[in-house]
Amino acid sequence: MSFDFEYMLSLMPILFKYLSTTMELACWGMVFSVILSVILANIRIFKIPVLNQLCQLYISFFRGTPLLVQLFLLYYGLPQIFPVLIGLNAFSATILGLTLHFAAYMAETIRAAIISVDRSQMEASLSVGMTTGQAMRRIILPQASRIALPSLMNYFIDMIKSTSLAFTLGVAEIMAKAQMEASSTFKFFESFLAVALIYWGLVVILTHIQTWAETKLNKAYSR
Repeated sequence: MSFDFEYMLSLMPILFKYLSTTMELACWGMVFSVILSVILANIRIFKIPVLNQLCQLYISFFRGTPLLVQLFLLYYGLPQIFPVLIGLNAFSATILGLTLHFAAYMAETIRAAIISVDRSQMEASLSVGMTTGQAMRRIILPQASRIALPSLMNYFIDMIKSTSLAFTLGVAEIMAKAQMEASSTFKFFESFLAVALIYWGLVVILTHIQTWAETKLNKAYSR
């Protein structure tokens, strides 16, 4: 069978209708991942008893097991043990899975970024009457965010691509729609090439945004 370029072009508008679901999954996952990873990083830095050990166990598990397995555990496995989770829908389970998975990676990135900020910054903050929490929020974390930005953007790009696993739970996102179209027309190459081009286009756009953000944040340090 020859390549059907016209079919691929006609499929693009259909796939774009489901792009919002993909981006919603990724954006919510990113927001919650950043919040959770900052909490985990601070627990690791200040070595809070018990919580520090639990964080290490959490990070080890979610970094050491595949995301697909984690999604299946959350959506199919946990409701068998905790009946209260039976009402968890596939969309929420996907966001929860993305959050827990990527927060384990981001926590180590943010921890390294915070540690890289000179200790004199914290000492100076404490000397003018700030509490440790205020110093972290106002002085340390803003500087650490500049250092962590490239890695966090890479994780966001990876998260967007990882939303393609949501179709295994029945979420109708861009990959799921491409799969359905391919199954109904048997034009698998055209369907999956179309979705691959859309993912690629998103990554190119985000790469340009990352470059702009890095230039903006590094302007004060380039003098």
